[in-house]
Amino acid sequence: MYRFFKRFLDLLFSGLAIIILFPLMLIVSIAILIDDPGPVFFKQKRIGKNKKTFSLLKFRTMKKIAPHDKATHLLENPEQYITRIGKFLRKTSLDELPQIYNIFVSQMSIIGPRPALWNQYDLIEERDKYGSNDIKPGLTGWAQINGRDELTIEKKAKLDGEYTDKIKKGGFSAFAMDVKCFFGTFAKVLKSEGVVEGATDNTRKEEKENTGDVNK
Repeated sequence: MYRFFKRFLDLLFSGLAIIILFPLMLIVSIAILIDDPGPVFFKQKRIGKNKKTFSLLKFRTMKKIAPHDKATHLLENPEQYITRIGKFLRKTSLDELPQIYNIFVSQMSIIGPRPALWNQYDLIEERDKYGSNDIKPGLTGWAQINGRDELTIEKKAKLDGEYTDKIKKGGFSAFAMDVKCFFGTFAKVLKSEGVVEGATDNTRKEEKENTGDVNK
């Protein structure tokens, strides 16, 4: 029952957001074009419910020469790719606004595990252990308010698993979890906590382990 109520809320709030935030999104679009002429939106292949892929939308915050299929926090020197307006959009999370369309068309939910890149095999595999690939990904979620980019893959997947368990059980506890994530996100955004631009020691190690290059 709760999943139907959750979808109703997603549809209601994303529809209202598209209308209310249109002027802001138009201003952002113009700023992007002035700063670095090119596409306003950035499309990226992500993993959705039941591991079906979809095109996640973001405002473009990086130059056209930036790598497309690599998470920003895994880049050695992302600053060289991020545009001036992009720095502001990423700090305020305004670059995520176009995902209200992904929510409206039921590819995502407002709250849920952040969708993995199609080639983040380690994260996808770790989430399989908790059944987190069986539910819709979200604009924000339990892992995002508990560390975001600073988390290791194992910790992120575990937190996603905690969220998944609550949602699958449904009822008031599921609703309470979504409310906690929703308001917790605002606090994180205002403080700009958990955002890491560039590879951390943890992510460097994980990336090397996945390619067999880590020192034993």
